[in-house]
Order: sequence, then C-alpha cells, then structure tokens
Amino acid sequence: MSERVDYAKHAPDAFRAMLAFSQASAKGLDPVVAELVKIRASQINRCAFCLDMHVKDARKAGESDQRIFLLSAWEETEGVYSDKERAALALTEAVTLLTEGFVPDEVYARAAGQFDADELARLVAAIVAINAWNRFNVTFRTQPGATA
Repeated sequence: MSERVDYAKHAPDAFRAMLAFSQASAKGLDPVVAELVKIRASQINRCAFCLDMHVKDARKAGESDQRIFLLSAWEETEGVYSDKERAALALTEAVTLLTEGFVPDEVYARAAGQFDADELARLVAAIVAINAWNRFNVTFRTQPGATA
C-alpha cells in the first residue's frame, strides 16, 4: 500500500483550516478525554496514521497502556474509565457511526450529563475533527509515522 497525494502539499489552505479547527475544538477539553476520543474514532475508522499519532500523544500525556489497549472494548470494562470518559466514548461511537442511525437521545443525554454546554460543544467538534482527519489519512493512505 503506497501513499497517494500529499494533501497538505496540494491543499495547504484546507490543511491549515483543519489544523485550526482541531486546535479550536480542543480548547477547554480534558486532554485525556480528547486523546481517548481520537484513538477510539481512529480505531473505528481504521486510520493507522491517526492511531499511531494519538497513542503516542496519549502516552506522552501519561495515559496507561492498559487503558489504551482496552479502549476498543471500553463498554466491557468496569472501573477502567470514568463516567465522563465513558459518556465521551459513547458519543464518539454514535457520531462516528452515523450510518447506523442518528445520535440516540440517550447517548446525547448521557454526555450532556457529564459535560457542561461549552465542553459538550467542544467535544462534538473534536469528534468531528478526528473523523475528518481519519477520512483524509485513510483516503490518501498516509502511513504511520509520516508527516501529513
């Protein structure tokens, strides 16, 4: 599998806009929650580049290997993730998997019960941002460790 077009080179304005959007969405979000969301969406979307990047970022932020390894089965774990993290992960899955239906009211309500309105808006923006990055990197087959 070879890398395709370097989208950052051929659409630098779009790339810069994505960077700005990602940075704006992260303001005020717990960095641990943000990295868990990025990893979980990237697992679902099978984005090797983003998984590589965000697992490294999560480790740098002090995240444990156990929590990273168990992330794909977070619903089956007890006591590993906080209620707030679990609500963020449920919302991440619902937003990422829109083809399976709308974001259910109970998933949204669960997140709204854990995040204030500002945090919730940023959380959804962060989920949208990582899904967009996943789609760029999967489409252009950006390899893990490569610079986009």
